[in-house]
Amino acid sequence: MINSTQVSYFTLAAYFDTGVFKYLCFMIVMFLYVLIVCANVLLIVVICMNRSLHEPMYLFLCSLFVNELYGSTGLFPFLLVQILSDIHIISAPFCFLHIFCLYSYATVEFLNLAIMSYDRYLAICCPLYYNTHMTSHKITILIAVTWLYAFVMCCVPIMLSLPLQLCGNIVNKVYCDNYSVVRLACYSTNVNNIYGLVATTLTILCPVTLIFYTYIKILKVCFSGSKQTRQKAVSTCTPHLASLLNFSCGAFFEIVQNRFNMSSVPNMLRIFLSLYWLTCQPLFNPVMYGLNMSNIRIICKNMFFA
Repeated sequence: MINSTQVSYFTLAAYFDTGVFKYLCFMIVMFLYVLIVCANVLLIVVICMNRSLHEPMYLFLCSLFVNELYGSTGLFPFLLVQILSDIHIISAPFCFLHIFCLYSYATVEFLNLAIMSYDRYLAICCPLYYNTHMTSHKITILIAVTWLYAFVMCCVPIMLSLPLQLCGNIVNKVYCDNYSVVRLACYSTNVNNIYGLVATTLTILCPVTLIFYTYIKILKVCFSGSKQTRQKAVSTCTPHLASLLNFSCGAFFEIVQNRFNMSSVPNMLRIFLSLYWLTCQPLFNPVMYGLNMSNIRIICKNMFFA
């Protein structure tokens, strides 16, 4: 029996030998990471350097793009090292750091999308009170609370998992996740499981519920409003809804994989589904918002083609 003091590393069992194709995989992942960094940094710089974009919606977008950089940097360098490595192990401290980065990324993502939906609700449904409610002070508080809440929420599962006595060190993933570590425990983990359910509810269900509520209100205004109101709503809400659906589907796949036996699913498909929410969203958001938000698109065109 292996207890927690003896587990100094975890073995990531989802990796398999790809032979010389590992160099092709490395180049593809590297290209994707560079693309993600360039796209998000570009939009962050565009928003920060143009005073015309210093509005609540764009400041929340800036926070979202920073989170994409944070999440992708927490995953891609690790993936690149593992792809080229012949032995797929990760030290216990780095594994828990990895868990913290990925979980806090997901938490900030959902909360940021919820705040953006609230911003759109105020702008479309309560335009006369928008400037009163969305002051620079309130924007700063909302962004700060989002990040602080995510960091605090994600510290708790780490603190609960650290003292667990483990009866193994094999994680059947390509990266560390808390549920896989908890399943290695030698005894009951009811406290961890209960906190996991509470955290999932607060992190996913509550923000998604708020988002759906605000969009129901927005739809009511759109159907009863003018054509200009509908066009404004579609132009600003479409990328937000697409981002929410994309990330929610990816997170749903990951939760299903953790909670159910997926041994009958091909290994390549399991790896793709477990990486989808962490690799596609950081590129999906800058592309969607960069192409659909006319103000950002025009400034980017002027930068490159002026």
